[in-house]
Amino acid sequence: CSSLAGIMLLEVFLVLGTVVIYFLFSKKKEETLPFKDGWWGKGQKPDTKEDATIRQFKVETTEEELSDLFRRLDQARFTEPLENSCFHYGINSVYLRKVVSYWKNQFNWKKQVEVLNKYPHFKTKIQGIDVHFVHVKPPRLPEGQSAKPLLMVHGWPGSFYEFYKIIPLLTDPASHGLSDEHVFEVICPSIPGYGFSEAPHKKDFNSVSAASVFYELMLRLGFSEFYTQGGDWGWLICTNLAQMAPNHVKGLHLNLVSVTKVGVTHLLSILLGRCFPGLFGFQEEDVRRMFPFLKKGLYRILLESGYAHIQATKPDTVGCGLNDSPVGLAAYILEKFSSWTDLEFQNLEDGGLERKFNLDDLLTNIMIYWVSGCIVSSVRFYKENFRNGIGTEKHEKLTVQVPTGIASFPNEFMHTPQAWAQKKYTNIVSFHFMPRGGHFAALEEPELLAKDILQFVGKVEKEQLWKKK
Repeated sequence: CSSLAGIMLLEVFLVLGTVVIYFLFSKKKEETLPFKDGWWGKGQKPDTKEDATIRQFKVETTEEELSDLFRRLDQARFTEPLENSCFHYGINSVYLRKVVSYWKNQFNWKKQVEVLNKYPHFKTKIQGIDVHFVHVKPPRLPEGQSAKPLLMVHGWPGSFYEFYKIIPLLTDPASHGLSDEHVFEVICPSIPGYGFSEAPHKKDFNSVSAASVFYELMLRLGFSEFYTQGGDWGWLICTNLAQMAPNHVKGLHLNLVSVTKVGVTHLLSILLGRCFPGLFGFQEEDVRRMFPFLKKGLYRILLESGYAHIQATKPDTVGCGLNDSPVGLAAYILEKFSSWTDLEFQNLEDGGLERKFNLDDLLTNIMIYWVSGCIVSSVRFYKENFRNGIGTEKHEKLTVQVPTGIASFPNEFMHTPQAWAQKKYTNIVSFHFMPRGGHFAALEEPELLAKDILQFVGKVEKEQLWKKK
């Protein structure tokens, strides 16, 4: 009996030993995000195969559309702002009157349409909806080089137009005083429901859905390996794409990073990071941007996130009002271009809008929303992404393995230190504190962003980091 017990005990030790050895020496296979093969078209999915044709597209508007716009602008009703309120209550209507006057009397939409059409536009049907994208190839290539495909994804309340100033710096860097060691062909799609991409007709189109659509787009264009870049929603869509197709995404470059999975270390670093920065991997600049945390973290979120709560709960209500009023639409969007570029701009009566942008660029972005009638479907994206609550989605629990570059701009709404980011992005090869700039980096500081993308890709290519994922 004792010998039987001894044999059983030995078997138990052998099993336990095998399990321990397995966990010590087996390389854990990293889980990828499942591809979301949805159908977002009207009605039921047809039995026939989807038409994968890539069609040329041009931005066009009719005289009737412009007449209707001007009629609405002429009939706009304004209310007086509070004295000395600047932009603290939202957009200041004294400045808004000036914008509307410029829109009616000086802004030349037809000229801006020509600017929009200077790059080639296309549409193709993916998962039941028309997806719009701009595809720009280099005008010339250094001998022996091939262009590197780069997918650039915008966010809200931006559009593909955000990238118009950075595209030439990436497709023709030598002509703009930058190194031409790496030259790109740039693909800038409109997120479905934004700009000239058809809006999904079904519920549940979220960032993973968009990543799946753009993954199909890149494969359809013949790119089995490519780089991705994004801020705002582009951050999350490109992150999901890297989680979904790590063997196809060579590198992920972001100008915004947010971490939704918060652990004990994060909480301790919030409480003690100001006094003991080194203990939590914080740099001096992290401390400057994050603390005092009540003011620069919690209060800032409470004061500046009202729009997100509305859009994540009742998007169609606010959207219907904005879709009916060009002045309302402009007020709603311009306020974000002020505060997200620099929160200090709230202290100015004009919101500092023309310090970093010009009215032609700002109104062109607004016109893309107006002529496409996309504001309702664009704000719905918030509800689809937050419908199950923060921290509940599979992509929030998965890490990102692909080489990652982060350009951290000082006036971004919320700062994420590298110490936090690397818990999610486990292969950060480039993290830079940018000298100036805010949320709309590609439009605001195109040269700074282009240089950071170029150095990041240079590092990935030189060390062949994508092969070591």
